[in-house]
Amino acid sequence: MRTIKFILQKEFLQVFRNKSMLPVIFAMPIIQLCVLVFAATYEMKNTNLFVVDKDLSSHSREIISKFNGSPFFTVKNVDFSIKEAEDELIKDHVDAIIYFENGFGESVDKKKSAEVQVLVNAIDASAAGLYNAYILSVIQEYNIQVNSKLKALNTGKTILQVQNTYSHLFNPEMKYIPYMLPGILVLLVTVIGLFLSAMNVVREKEIGTIEQINVTPIKKHQFLIGKLIPFLVIGFFELGVGLILAAFVFQIPLLGSVWLIYLVAFVYLLTILGIGLLISTQTETQQQAMFIAWFFMIIFIMMSGLFTPTESMPMWGQKLNILNPVAYFIKIIRMIMLKGSGFMDIAKDLGILAVYSVAILSIAVNRYRKVA
Repeated sequence: MRTIKFILQKEFLQVFRNKSMLPVIFAMPIIQLCVLVFAATYEMKNTNLFVVDKDLSSHSREIISKFNGSPFFTVKNVDFSIKEAEDELIKDHVDAIIYFENGFGESVDKKKSAEVQVLVNAIDASAAGLYNAYILSVIQEYNIQVNSKLKALNTGKTILQVQNTYSHLFNPEMKYIPYMLPGILVLLVTVIGLFLSAMNVVREKEIGTIEQINVTPIKKHQFLIGKLIPFLVIGFFELGVGLILAAFVFQIPLLGSVWLIYLVAFVYLLTILGIGLLISTQTETQQQAMFIAWFFMIIFIMMSGLFTPTESMPMWGQKLNILNPVAYFIKIIRMIMLKGSGFMDIAKDLGILAVYSVAILSIAVNRYRKVA
């Protein structure tokens, strides 16, 4: 323990003496968390519409007013020219066009089929699907309203409609921030743990101190424990700051146990630090280590379920995701923070992560060669 203590003192001194690394370790993750939580969102709050109204009836004006009154839409222009509207769509100034042909209102009054054309910019297929769904829901709501009025006029009785009531569990206000923040917090902890640990041992190779360490009586496990513990502590610090920001800045209620989050984080960080250590022992320069770490980092992030559901991936991708530690931690931290899940709810995923941790650390330690 005495030997490990001296190694830890050396490592912490190196961290705090490196003035260029301190902002990267402590300031940058906090700034990134505050920025990315607002930027990384799929909420459609500013859908720009161009309305072409050749009908100018009360019906078309009422539908347009519904779009004007919705927080999801902004009616940028109302005109008679479909050509001008298409030009605006091509220039990417608007997201969708709603086209009312002449005679639309008359068809509604005569109880005939009335058509509304919707043209959507589908370069982004995911966004286009949401634009289309939102627009059609507004038109469908007006359609139900008109049908009810017509039936009431014919029968002389008030037509009662079925009222749907529903509740959104774990996110009643349907905000995107509670969903994104836990995932981005995992991402930032991963970046710090993976990159710093990947460049740690290889830095000793570059500056030539690894040979001096190898000829000392320091055992291999003592050296590696002393190398990993500082980054484990830094990872815990980053996680704690992120949880404080989540509670007091973003007002996200933490329904589960903080200690359970830290237990999972401990197992997860051992896995990530093991991957970084393995990269560090197999490379000769910090540049090589950084590129290899970045290669794995991109794969882990894109397949983690942070931005897109893992269930939407092809089957081969879902099977490959078994080897993705980031996916496990994102799933677990969302369950604990937003659903209040307990230990038994996450036991299976935590067990897999623990096996992953033991396996990758064993390989990393085995691959490190200390020449005494």
